Amino acid sequence: MRLCLKKASLTCLSGLRRGNRGSGVPPTLNLCRESQLPTLRFHLTGTKYSCGSGGCGACTVMVSRYDPKTKKIHHYPVTACLVPICSLHGAAVTTVEGVGSMKTRLHPVQERLAKCHGTQCGFCSPGMVMSIYTLLRNHPEPTPEQITEALGGNLCRCTGYRPIVESGKTFCAVSNDKKYFFNSCASLSISEVPFVFCFVEMCTKLYNEDEFQPFDPTQEPVFPPELIRMAEDPNKRRLTFRGKRTTWITPVNLNDLLELKTSFPEAPIIMGNTAVGPSIKFRDEFHPVFISPLGLQELYFVDSTDDGTRGYSLAQLNDALHFIVSEQPKEKTKTYHALLKHLRTLAGAQIRNMATLGGHVVSRPNYSDLNPILAAGNATINLISKEGKRQIPLDGRFLEKSPEANLKSEETVLSVYILHSTQWHFVSGLRIAQRQENAFAIVNAGMSVKFEDGTDTIKELQMFYGSVGPTVVSASKTCQQLIGRKWNDQMLSDACRLVLDEIYIPPDAEGGMVEYRRTLIISLLFKFYLKVRRGLNKMVRTTSLGLWAPWPPGHEMHGNKITCFVREQCVDPHQPPQDPVGHPVMHQSAIKHTTGEAVFVDDMPPISQELFLAVVTSTRAHAKIILIDTSAALALPGVVDVITAEDVPGDNSYQGEIFYAQNEVCDLCTVICVGQIVCTVAADTYAHAKEAAKKVRIVYEDLEPRIITIEQALEHNSFLSAEKKIEQGDVEQAFKYVDQIIEGKVHVEGQEHFYMETQTILAIPQEEDKEMVCTYVTLGTYLFQEYVAAALNIPRNRIACHTKRAGGAFGGKVSKPALLGAVSAVAAKKTGRPIRFILERGDDMLITAGRHPLLGKYKIGFMNNGVIKAADIEYYINGGCSPDESELVMEFMVLRSENAYYIPNFRCRGRPCKTNLPSNTAFRGFGFPQGIVVGEAYITAVASQCDLTPEQVKEINMYKRTSRTAHKQTFNPEPLRRCWKECLEKSSFSARKLALGCPQPLQSGEAAALVHIYLDGSVLVSHSGCELGQGLHTKMIQVASRELNIPESYIHLSETNTTTVSNATFTAGSMGADINGKAVQNACQILKARLEPVIRKNPRGTWEAWISEAYKESISLSTTGYFKGYQTNMDWKKGEGNAFPYFVYGASCSEVEVDCLTGAHKLLRTDIFMDAAFSINPAVDIGQIEGAFVQGMGFYTIEELKYSPEGVLYSRGPDDYKIPTVTEIPEEFNVTLVRSQNPIAIYSSKGLGEAGMFLGSSVLFAIYDAVAAARRERGLTKTFTLSSPATPELIRMTCVDQFTDMVRLVRRAPC
Repeated sequence: MRLCLKKASLTCLSGLRRGNRGSGVPPTLNLCRESQLPTLRFHLTGTKYSCGSGGCGACTVMVSRYDPKTKKIHHYPVTACLVPICSLHGAAVTTVEGVGSMKTRLHPVQERLAKCHGTQCGFCSPGMVMSIYTLLRNHPEPTPEQITEALGGNLCRCTGYRPIVESGKTFCAVSNDKKYFFNSCASLSISEVPFVFCFVEMCTKLYNEDEFQPFDPTQEPVFPPELIRMAEDPNKRRLTFRGKRTTWITPVNLNDLLELKTSFPEAPIIMGNTAVGPSIKFRDEFHPVFISPLGLQELYFVDSTDDGTRGYSLAQLNDALHFIVSEQPKEKTKTYHALLKHLRTLAGAQIRNMATLGGHVVSRPNYSDLNPILAAGNATINLISKEGKRQIPLDGRFLEKSPEANLKSEETVLSVYILHSTQWHFVSGLRIAQRQENAFAIVNAGMSVKFEDGTDTIKELQMFYGSVGPTVVSASKTCQQLIGRKWNDQMLSDACRLVLDEIYIPPDAEGGMVEYRRTLIISLLFKFYLKVRRGLNKMVRTTSLGLWAPWPPGHEMHGNKITCFVREQCVDPHQPPQDPVGHPVMHQSAIKHTTGEAVFVDDMPPISQELFLAVVTSTRAHAKIILIDTSAALALPGVVDVITAEDVPGDNSYQGEIFYAQNEVCDLCTVICVGQIVCTVAADTYAHAKEAAKKVRIVYEDLEPRIITIEQALEHNSFLSAEKKIEQGDVEQAFKYVDQIIEGKVHVEGQEHFYMETQTILAIPQEEDKEMVCTYVTLGTYLFQEYVAAALNIPRNRIACHTKRAGGAFGGKVSKPALLGAVSAVAAKKTGRPIRFILERGDDMLITAGRHPLLGKYKIGFMNNGVIKAADIEYYINGGCSPDESELVMEFMVLRSENAYYIPNFRCRGRPCKTNLPSNTAFRGFGFPQGIVVGEAYITAVASQCDLTPEQVKEINMYKRTSRTAHKQTFNPEPLRRCWKECLEKSSFSARKLALGCPQPLQSGEAAALVHIYLDGSVLVSHSGCELGQGLHTKMIQVASRELNIPESYIHLSETNTTTVSNATFTAGSMGADINGKAVQNACQILKARLEPVIRKNPRGTWEAWISEAYKESISLSTTGYFKGYQTNMDWKKGEGNAFPYFVYGASCSEVEVDCLTGAHKLLRTDIFMDAAFSINPAVDIGQIEGAFVQGMGFYTIEELKYSPEGVLYSRGPDDYKIPTVTEIPEEFNVTLVRSQNPIAIYSSKGLGEAGMFLGSSVLFAIYDAVAAARRERGLTKTFTLSSPATPELIRMTCVDQFTDMVRLVRRAPC
């Protein structure tokens, strides 16, 4: 859809808003979701709302503007959640619907993203489409680097990005990257041998480029001529949009702007809304007047002179600087090079196109990447007001917000002037962040030094640091003392000491990491010193200082040239052509994903009289609630009711899970974690509900103890369940006869699911029989139904639960939707009206929690040759305040604790701890990714003690023959050893690091299916599994196609609901295709058997003819299918049993570069070898492996949840919690699917969704090796534990050197 926005259309939209959603349109309403305008008027649901802060890219749209000066049209991507509607006057907005649709025509971008398998859950896909589409509108033949850069502001939690980038690269003129193939090998009978493996040369692609429609850039929609006429109108007038509380004014020219600033000196100037917008949304900032000079030609220019460059827009600045550095001598453009380097990593492409240089400069954020460089390059700010023009230096006084250097309230920035550098002038920008791109710097710096001509004597020196204080800080005293010094080692030593003395970070500084940030201050100074030293060496031909440098000259740690390669088995050559099993079939909803036509819960049209629900959560970890005062909330317009525990007609505490904070002790309500739901507010709009929720007043009285950490839980003996234990041999006796014993502990922190679609529920009460219809996103329909029934005190048969698709889940939508469903159903019951309950990203992260943090302890007895004789392992996980899935997670963690190693005397014990945090829950891997780090830690420790490599110790202790595990289940390690061997041989392992994949066990459950054949021959399949993006429905269609011997096009699969398939088990643990495939197969085989007499009578008939005849003969064309699940058992009293139906095996090898000065790392290459048995759909399975690997890599490296000592979660959005972006994935990514036999599963397949998660740990172990090598260079050979995640802070502070020593020495020095 393309919206041509002008004043008249806004008025029309305002009227519609008044008619349907309350009174008036606030001028600050944004384009995405909050306004509901595109949804209401056009039902445009393609643009997705995920984070609300511009940090994920799900809501990306293209804005196009006409420049009357250049007569050109500029297309640029923006995040709609930050774009005020009023700012779009005169612009054309293109959403994903305007790019293409299934109803009209697919655009090549949409088609290729789908056919390259670049979509799984599909929630991020419209944003991906818009980012690539906008790039193509500006660059019809982009480079691979431009593709990667364009996607830098878009997050995906499912795919691992590789196929998305691959689809974009199909538009590149020439690409030397390897294409994505899978192998085809000779026919193989599964029953011939126990295990068969095949590795041959590539011959079949996962997608066929010949099927792609050609891309013709001349066929794109034209820019609306009406908007061109508007832009060129010489009689433009000031535009004013008035709301109830705020006014938005767009000046007509520069003089008009200055008049407005004089009249409203406190009014913010809004250009990109990237600073003011989030402040309004998340910090309740209020402004009565906004001034938006968008489109003023006087502010949009870049002007290059002999001395420097002036500019305003970041996008314009970036383009201009690229042109200037290509034209000017390098000695004049050192500041420009430094700025370009940081512009590449500053936010994402959308934010860079929205933000302005002037706005960035004058807002003076303490984390600014650009301001320190501009200050170091002696930039100046050109200001203008009614009083005239003036110029101020962009220097330390300005950045530190000295009163004499501030702008006057009536002034505005006209331009920023950036001087050219000179021959003996060096300028550099340095930064380190949690991830390479789209992340605020932990510490950044802008530094410059000017020398006396022809010497290394310092003439001028400037150093500016960001993120080390409330403002950008200038080390002016240090610089002053170094004037006249030689640029040598002694100067560096003195500079480090002086700057540490000058820049003080208090121990309780916001953001923490005090020692790390102080270390970065001097580490970045050292990097600048080395860079300048190299430059001087070239200029004055002095000899090198011989200092160790972390990188070769010019090396940068961003920008991927992604290549990929896959090996996989073929299908039987005798298989019928229409049989899709074993082929890389596109996801059945892929096209709908890329066109935005796939309907998620929040995309469903408004229902008559529906209400929106907002939550009021506890701000205390453990407290009594003395008072809940709702009077102010109820008095607000649009508020219908406030719902508390007293309104729950049934059980408010079901199976240990509390819906609303309730009476537990005495007669008072008790809260047991920050984020617990105290009450909810139902109102006619979400804005009204949210505002009312803020007005609910709660008075607390704190209770003791307040338990936050695992250590505190152990101290108070606070647990959620009894100990789980497995044991073999005599551990205590074995310790007496070993050569060495080591003990240690490992911390593995938690992880946020960060599914792109937050928890979303639509509860609709029915007028008859107390029925309730719920549409939601979940992995388990029966649990949702069970919880709602318990809360409402009605039978389950009155509750109809529907789920069509989920925008990602990863375990986070197993139990949490059930609890939230009960909350929303109670609200629907009390109000008698439909309830739409959508959690904002921050509330979702706060309430639903995530992966369990782990404290692992080990005691290992081993011989000097590396043979481990005894192991005693203890696991403690932080379960949070209620049971949830913690006991089950601990069971699986204990059962998988051996990994791939046979230790004759082995004991593992584990307990989930009860704390005052939100309850942690299921997460991909179900405890295994945390627990296995402990095993790899002691393997590494043993290797260090025995002077062996970890790989040698792994080989020595690996299972070598069919044996029984510690829980007495028979285990054949042959597939695992084959994966290990192939990985060693084919991955160039000698210089790299390998993670041994455990025998990853599959969970089990029952499943059911319902299959209808209609008279036209079409088939409708329903089953008990939920589509989460893992391609479950796609595989089920493939199963039905094979079993009924009909084309896939005949088969439809709509949704999962409890009215067609009841009592469905969870879709979790990689078992969805296994158990539901068996159920669908069973139903289809029953139908096929019924049709056999008809087919025998007419063997040459068509499918349609057979169905017609069967109907005439009164043969039922509907049936259910059922699979009772794999037969497993586990007796925890005895600590033994056949806990798993089968195992999945894998190995991965990763190569990293680590910057020991900052802690940054770069993933260069990963090779994965995964035992897939026979893949039903290799495209889907490869996507699951890659996505799990990248998610695991994030878990082990950059994803970090931070809590206060009081239990308050700090990490509540993409600004604070960093998942991998496209720049974090391996530059070279190789995947091999290894074939083996798995006769108990459907078509001898295996569930692979979980197994790849742990393989991401190969990155952690590679980092460990690199850090160990750095420590050895410094004479530190003592074994150390690198806990998870290996963040830049942990890496840097483990790489002990003279700088860390200096920081610790200064810290200990008396004041």
